[in-house]
Amino acid sequence: MDRNTIIGFVLITIILIGWGFLGRTPKEQLEREQRQRDSLQQVEVMRKLEAEVKLKAQSEPLATADTTVQTGGDSLRLQAYGMMAPYINGEQNFYTLENEKVKMTLTNKGGKIYSVELKDYKTWDGKPLILFDGADNKFGFPFVHNTRNFNTNDLFFNVREINDTSVVFELNSGNNELLAFIYELPNDEYMSRFYIQTRNMGRMIATPRGSMEFEWTMKVPSFEKGRQFEQQYSSIYYKYYGGEVDYLSPNRNGSEDFRTRMNWVGFKSQYFSSVLIADKGFEGGRISAEIEKMETSPFLRYNTAELAVLAENEGEHVTPFRFYFGPNHFYTLKNYGDELELNRLVELGWAILGWINKFAVIPVFNFLERYISSYGIIILILTILLKLVISPLTYKSYLSSAKMKVLKPQIDEINAKIPADKAMERQQATMALYKRAGVNPMGGCFPMLLQLPIIIAVFRFFPAAIELRQKSFLWANDLSAYDSILDLPFRIPMYGTHVSLFTLLMAITTVISTKLTMSTQPSQQMPGMKMMQYLMPVMMLIFFNQYASGLSYYYFLSTLIGVLQTVLIKQFVNEEKLLAKLTANQKKPVKKSAFTQRLEQAAKQQSQMRNQIQAGNKNKKK
Repeated sequence: MDRNTIIGFVLITIILIGWGFLGRTPKEQLEREQRQRDSLQQVEVMRKLEAEVKLKAQSEPLATADTTVQTGGDSLRLQAYGMMAPYINGEQNFYTLENEKVKMTLTNKGGKIYSVELKDYKTWDGKPLILFDGADNKFGFPFVHNTRNFNTNDLFFNVREINDTSVVFELNSGNNELLAFIYELPNDEYMSRFYIQTRNMGRMIATPRGSMEFEWTMKVPSFEKGRQFEQQYSSIYYKYYGGEVDYLSPNRNGSEDFRTRMNWVGFKSQYFSSVLIADKGFEGGRISAEIEKMETSPFLRYNTAELAVLAENEGEHVTPFRFYFGPNHFYTLKNYGDELELNRLVELGWAILGWINKFAVIPVFNFLERYISSYGIIILILTILLKLVISPLTYKSYLSSAKMKVLKPQIDEINAKIPADKAMERQQATMALYKRAGVNPMGGCFPMLLQLPIIIAVFRFFPAAIELRQKSFLWANDLSAYDSILDLPFRIPMYGTHVSLFTLLMAITTVISTKLTMSTQPSQQMPGMKMMQYLMPVMMLIFFNQYASGLSYYYFLSTLIGVLQTVLIKQFVNEEKLLAKLTANQKKPVKKSAFTQRLEQAAKQQSQMRNQIQAGNKNKKK
């Protein structure tokens, strides 16, 4: 293997390893003097007011809930809680909205969604896939009433209406003042509707400057076999209103404050998401995430979102929202409209990587899905198609290496004539030889670098492709998780506690490919080059052992097909004829480029002018 090819392979390996461990480059943390807009600042005032109310409650025990309950006095309850008195205590009841895809359980406590089950999916160990359940999800907004701080999450709502597709919860003062939460679940949809209905809310609920702040917290559970990989692809995503989609770094704790309008916020795991969409936009907010470090925990992370929305105190108003509870499937998300960009929840890579996946890999993959049931066969066909697309680059790379090989004896002659301490002269003579023969020494490296976007694009696609989830092939029972043919009774650092056969096969074919490539290329006197050819397969063996078996299977097939291509191309490249052609090129006059000709012409003109000036100076002296 020549120097350029080795450098290319090393660059590819470094990029893949860096991409896997670091994910996307973390965003620069900007200093912010103002954490929230005016609406959020007012909420801080409300929180301070809550502390004052608690101090007041300690000094006036009749205003506490316990005293009110003990005395049983309605007047005391009304004095303590005002219009909220009927909703402080109650019995929690549950209501179900269900269609072909989603089962939503709602509760009158908080007037919220209690749990969500995705009916078409199971966890890796066969249990129902529940996005969140019970106390693991809190959803409501704080407000002040009667100088006391409340949160809708803790109040017991009345059920005003219920049918097969909708449930309506409300807080009603009886004086034409109400707050209602309306939930609707259409048939055969992952997207549900959520409305906030208010009527003359000013006296009933005090909100800062006509806005309310949703507080949404969720413990994100683990659903997949490979926890480390699943956590790496989980995050909080958000979209600016009329702007771009962004997310928090998935690999560490973090937070983000917003002083501009937002369209939606989503709590994303590797293959499933819970998204709150504001049709009229959020006025600002704050999100934060904490990573769960214990591997035995049933949760991956703890997400929080505080989102401000406009609230009208007078008259009747309905504010529309939507919830998306469903899979991170590219076309399913894309069907909800390009303006929402929910399909960005499927992380396909940035710039050209995303384009390759969106416009090449995913369409071909989904087309093959219609006719082939085995996903192992689909990956095989996809690999063959990709190798055919880049086969001209593969041929050009091999041909460039072959040219370098047949010129090796002439390069050895140059090295024998020019001492080693004159490295610059050696290099100049070698480059002159390449130029006369018509050989580009970088010709083998450029085709490999051009293939790099496809390699990385596929690297991004397989971990994000829910199509592979829980699909088996040969000994791998889940192509989206690692395959294991042997579970070890101990942990090997960086490697894990199992042996992945697809990763092992990939490493073996990489060794074979490297040895075959080096046998067809001139040897290079580079220190440690022989060790380098075996270092990369070892690194891949360690690195890919935890990755999706579908990805290891793809790279195994790609390397194997590459070996066959090399053997086939070798049959069509006659090195004797190639050397004769290069020798003939050396006898031809070197054709100068237009740029070189212009440089020489300019140098010639400068020389003539200099001679004229020198001649003029001599005449003056005479």
